[in-house]
Amino acid sequence: MAGFNRFGGGMNMQNMIRQAQKMQAEMTKKNEELAQTELVGVSGGGMVEITITGKNEIKAVRIKKEAVDPDDVEMLEDLVLSAIRDAQHKANQLSHDTLGSLSEF
Repeated sequence: MAGFNRFGGGMNMQNMIRQAQKMQAEMTKKNEELAQTELVGVSGGGMVEITITGKNEIKAVRIKKEAVDPDDVEMLEDLVLSAIRDAQHKANQLSHDTLGSLSEF
């Protein structure tokens, strides 16, 4: 049985290796795209905005003056937390949509 190995043949293994390399290159490319993509999470009708990358790195926080009430700091904390969660949800969805296509390989 010259030319065959225990994995079913040399050509089949080479194809699998090429396919894995192609998938790895595509994953690297898509991860770089995610790192460059910015999304904005919003709460309070735009009173608080959080800018985040597709890799969940927070890039900016914007708070409108109207959102700042020294007598109600808890409301501002809730708005910031809500905007962060909105941004993270968008980033996670983008990541799922972007990397999910790799399962087609």
